Amino acid sequence: MSAAERSAPPPFPPPSPPLSQDLHVPVLLGPLLQAVAPVRGVWLDGTLGAGGYARALLEAGAERVIGVDCDPLALELAREWGAPCGDRLELVQGNFRDLDVHVRQPLAGVVLDLGVSSMQLDRPERGFSFMQDGPLDMRMSQSGPSAADLVNSADEATLCDILYHYGEERSARHIARAIVAERARAPITTTGRLASIVERCLPRRKPGRSHPATRSFQAIRIAVNNEFGALIEGLEAAERALAPGGRLAVVTFHSLEDRIVKRFLQLRSGGGGGGSRHAPEAAHTPPRFRLVSRKAIIADAAEVGHNPRARSARLRVAERTEEPPGSSDRAALGIPMFQTFSGKRGKENA
Repeated sequence: MSAAERSAPPPFPPPSPPLSQDLHVPVLLGPLLQAVAPVRGVWLDGTLGAGGYARALLEAGAERVIGVDCDPLALELAREWGAPCGDRLELVQGNFRDLDVHVRQPLAGVVLDLGVSSMQLDRPERGFSFMQDGPLDMRMSQSGPSAADLVNSADEATLCDILYHYGEERSARHIARAIVAERARAPITTTGRLASIVERCLPRRKPGRSHPATRSFQAIRIAVNNEFGALIEGLEAAERALAPGGRLAVVTFHSLEDRIVKRFLQLRSGGGGGGSRHAPEAAHTPPRFRLVSRKAIIADAAEVGHNPRARSARLRVAERTEEPPGSSDRAALGIPMFQTFSGKRGKENA
């Protein structure tokens, strides 16, 4: 073997096998179906993924399900498993932030399963995970600027803000400085290299703790996909699309997402509270939702044992009232305001 061959970087893993409908186990499916029962009328699954929730809603009695996803792979998979459903399943490529555009009548329910799916995490060529080396991508829609574009172009202050606010990473300044130094030597284009840069900035991982790069990868993924802006607009769109008595069910996987959903539903149900330094006190408005459960629903020990990804999941469910939809106060939701990757200040990623 030549010296050049010995110094060459290892090749990426071979492409993932063909898609399977068993890739993703939906979390909190039983509690969700129980909270929205009886399942009737037209539902919209705004984060279709591998279709676990959509299939369950159809089996539970939904007249029709509109499945929305920005990922072409999700729709490719749905065409296979959804073929026997005929016109009871309608597939739409798009972002759930525009979900009300895709409905022709008031909806009986909307379900949103936030974050990244197993279908994306387990495919190294999508660049979401540090578990296997792959191109630094992280784009759910497979279009637009990638994680590599962000990591190699954003200035140090913006990188620091993203890591701190979206990943709650205490070492954000140290990591941002290291990224800028490393990209000056050579562009950062792989998940493995980014993970190693982050790992060198943090203390050695203790047994049982998450990988040191977990928070940084989460933060960059959120920024690349504009997830917080999409979430706020998706919640507002659900309010517009739901019929009185319709149910909104949202599954989150980290505290930042859950905080936004909780605050939105509190405000829209007339329980805005006294505010805080992150979310100022909101003016009282007529309730547009009724909370089905005041506390988030979590997975029991049996589900966590069967599906470890359910450990961090939180489900919140609310019922639409007869009040007409209205505008919401973005500042009251407590979203961090800083210069985003687009370079526009004060847009809270919207």
